[in-house]
Amino acid sequence: MTRRIKWIFVLFAVFAAFDVGALATLMIVNRSPAAISWKGGSVGTPDIGGPFTLTATDGKTVTDQNYRGKWVAVFFGYTSCPDACPTALSNMSVALEKLGKEAAKIQPLFITVDPDRDTSQMLSAFLESFDHRIAGLSGTRAQIDAATKAYRAFYQLHKEQGDNYVVDHSAYFYLMDPDGRFADVVEGTTSGDQMADKIGKLMADHPT
Repeated sequence: MTRRIKWIFVLFAVFAAFDVGALATLMIVNRSPAAISWKGGSVGTPDIGGPFTLTATDGKTVTDQNYRGKWVAVFFGYTSCPDACPTALSNMSVALEKLGKEAAKIQPLFITVDPDRDTSQMLSAFLESFDHRIAGLSGTRAQIDAATKAYRAFYQLHKEQGDNYVVDHSAYFYLMDPDGRFADVVEGTTSGDQMADKIGKLMADHPT
């Protein structure tokens, strides 16, 4: 067997072993949000969303069913995040203010990917800096993994850094319609005004 053929077999094995879920995550993380659109209007739109069971900051167990009847904006992050999470939540806070009465139709959710450090108290304290309508959710590691898998969200802990480790994670709001169907994504870095315009247009274009 020639050296070239051996390398072909090695590469084939690597690609065969590559997790399909991880590949889908990379596609979402790296694609422009504009490329992912309403399920009914785009061929090949990824299947995002699904059942989850998590814990609210008041200690109550909630599921995806608790939010039926509202648009939902799901963001995965953590309270020790140095920039992406505060930026995204600040922008969402501005968007909710700009949406006015229409903001009552949407429920933003901040789901921690760092439940080992993000206690209910930590989540509550962190979210006090942002709009009070943003709800914080946590859970067991298994519950968090199930939720991130359902939403094709990415995160990676760097615990080799010690107690002050950072977490790499997706930085999008996943927008779900009142029936729990995936509608679109919006980057956390999108300005609050632009975010409000996009969410408002989405709700107007797809009434339920």
